[in-house]
Amino acid sequence: MTDQTDKPKLGTRPPLGLKRTVETGKVKQSFSHGRSNTVVVEVKKRRILGKPGEAAAPAAAAPAPEVQQQAPAPAPKPVAPPPAARPAAPQRRLSEAEQIAKRKEDLERFQREAEEARMAALEESRRREDRAKVEQSEDEKRRAEENRKAEEEAAKRAAEEAARPPEPEPEAAAPATTSENREPPRRAGFTPVGPSPSKRPEPQRPSPSRGRDDRQRGKLTVTRALSGEDDSRARSLAALRRAREKEKRAHIGSGPREKQAREVVVPESITVGELANRMAEKAADLVKSLFKMGVMVTVNQTIDQDTAELLVTEFGHTVKRVSDSDIDIDTAADVDAEDTLRPRPPVITIMGHVDHGKTSLLDALRGANVQSGEAGGITQHIGAYQVTDKAKHKLTFLDTPGHEAFTEMRARGANVTDIVVLVVAADDGLRPQTVEAINHTKAAGVPMIVAINKIDKHEAKPQKVREELLQHEIVVEDLGGDVQDVEVSALKKTNLDGLLDAINLQAEILELRANPDRPAEGAVVEAKLDKGRGPLATVLVQRGTLRVGDVIVVGAASGKVRAMIDDHGKQVKEAGPSTPVEVLGLSAVPSAGDQLTVVENEARAREVATYRQGVLDRKRTTSAPISFENMFANKASETIQFPLLVKADVQGSVEAIVNALNKLSTDEIRVRILHSGVGAITESDVTLAASTGAPIIGFNVRPNANARTAAERNKVEFRYYDVIYHLTDWVKDAMGGQLGPEIIETVVGRAEVKEVFPAGKRDKAAGLLVLDGAIRKGLHARLTRDDVIVSKTTISSLRRFKDDVSEVTAGTECGVLLADTNDIKPGDNLEVFEVEERARTL
Repeated sequence: MTDQTDKPKLGTRPPLGLKRTVETGKVKQSFSHGRSNTVVVEVKKRRILGKPGEAAAPAAAAPAPEVQQQAPAPAPKPVAPPPAARPAAPQRRLSEAEQIAKRKEDLERFQREAEEARMAALEESRRREDRAKVEQSEDEKRRAEENRKAEEEAAKRAAEEAARPPEPEPEAAAPATTSENREPPRRAGFTPVGPSPSKRPEPQRPSPSRGRDDRQRGKLTVTRALSGEDDSRARSLAALRRAREKEKRAHIGSGPREKQAREVVVPESITVGELANRMAEKAADLVKSLFKMGVMVTVNQTIDQDTAELLVTEFGHTVKRVSDSDIDIDTAADVDAEDTLRPRPPVITIMGHVDHGKTSLLDALRGANVQSGEAGGITQHIGAYQVTDKAKHKLTFLDTPGHEAFTEMRARGANVTDIVVLVVAADDGLRPQTVEAINHTKAAGVPMIVAINKIDKHEAKPQKVREELLQHEIVVEDLGGDVQDVEVSALKKTNLDGLLDAINLQAEILELRANPDRPAEGAVVEAKLDKGRGPLATVLVQRGTLRVGDVIVVGAASGKVRAMIDDHGKQVKEAGPSTPVEVLGLSAVPSAGDQLTVVENEARAREVATYRQGVLDRKRTTSAPISFENMFANKASETIQFPLLVKADVQGSVEAIVNALNKLSTDEIRVRILHSGVGAITESDVTLAASTGAPIIGFNVRPNANARTAAERNKVEFRYYDVIYHLTDWVKDAMGGQLGPEIIETVVGRAEVKEVFPAGKRDKAAGLLVLDGAIRKGLHARLTRDDVIVSKTTISSLRRFKDDVSEVTAGTECGVLLADTNDIKPGDNLEVFEVEERARTL
């Protein structure tokens, strides 16, 4: 259906001017299910210019997908018609179907041409990029070749000039340096390619392809900007450096490397791998050489010093023989100069018998309450504290336990101290551990101050204590000696200032000094394993200053000081002489009493720690020689083993517990410590205990979750203690129970068999004459023939004539019926005895 509005009315002439070039039509679209839609379509027509008033033939216009607005064209000039001009024949209108097909064909052609143009543009862009890459690579090759030739020519000229004798140069030949001819700074050995900066070439006219060439050459460099080159650009300094490194690597790889002779330190024993590292050789080459010598070893096996020397000599190195003792650190010969020594606080150790008030006295001096935190009210650890008196003097105190099991702790405290304060209770006098403390003090050679404590009690007898000290060659000042004694009361805080004055006086006499400006050295008074912080060591610095970050060796452990904590729980950065601190950062828990030393680096620390650990391993695995008699005696003995695992909170407690348990061993039963260590009870401890059926003793420690689960599964017994004598009492009882009850036999009477009578169908009765004691019914009996035991039985029936009796005394006759035996003959002897069971005690 076409629109009729554009048709001219009948009887009218067409209007003057331009005809419309756009026709509007409607197209009906049909869809499925009887649906339809009418679409308005605009069709462009070709414009034909003619004379005014002359109808132009309409031309078929290309379809347009959307409405386009045409700008008004300028008025056409009048053109004279040709002489034989005919009026244009009217053109036939296309039908609706033809118009739709036409428009569809034009639309497809338009899309096809657009796609072809896009693909052509992409192909052209790809060809342009490939061409630019090829030109760039050729340009780089050309520049590299020019630089190489220039370097060769420069080297050749330099060689010729070096071979030629020097000639005096005229002064006029040196041009003045101005801002126009000053050359840029250059590296040594770098020769730029191209004309000199002082003679710049004439500027060339820009070529049409100048912009494209500049893009392909890359960025502008300093050399190119100063030299003004356009066609040949020199490489940058980084590029030349890379090229030289590449040539050097190629030169090194092409020829054999020159072998470097080294001085190899060879100890008394060394592994093949460690020797290979010191020689900078492959371990496989060393193993191969040893195989040729007839020595079959692996990389991890140890060889002696002579074999190592043969290997070192064979590989072209020199040998430096050292002994194993040279590896260890010996500080005995390192003595500080007198001008470097500075006064230091004294170290005082409080010693004495258990429950004589040592910790209470220290609490009164510190103003703290440490004793309430100790299990059972007794000290089981070495505590290190620093106290400042009224005169602002610093005093370092060590509190040692007084229980008999802590002998080594007291000895250790006496060895690291300057002054010993011997605490004696005025109401109790000298006790065994007091005497032991006196002996430790004498062995260490340190001065002693006697503190007579508990003078506030009514039973206190201080004079008796002074007299008892005379038995051990301790003469106090009141009795004309040189040992100071002070009467104090820790509970009432009586005469504490007098004790501090006595300590300061003794310290002034000793003139204690140390060098703080040197690497630190100290002693470990206690060590433990903390769950969150790892191995901890309570260290008393003896000389030098210990700082955070120092590399240290403590016994067979090494590490770096990560943090230091003082006795008040505060972190400190450094600790001077006579300062107790808790050190974090060790690789393992050291033993109490080990020496701490600061070394230069971690490699040295690991070397010393490895050597000390090897020494400890050899001591533990090497057994003392025994004779054949002892060997067979040990095999013949039937000593019962009582296995145990011991875990404690600190190293000193482990040491004391193991020593106390070993003292419980007897000829019949012996304690066997399978494992002892510091820290919580772990799953590996439970696994070890389960394989032997041993109980696990935890002293101030508990098992973790995995250990508890494994213990429930394997039926392992845990025993927890916080007081050491409770622990030893249980082990003593358990060892007695392991032996079983003690059987005690008491002989009641003896008799001789005179006659044997039949009693019933199978039993036999014996007529006896009681020789000694008495025979009672129901007792145990032993029948012997020619002093050989025939049977062990009991008396089931006892008769005197025909009457049943309960007991027959010596000198009378009787008849007995023995249970479970009929092997009775005249002349046999019968021994009657009682059996008593007693609990076994050690």
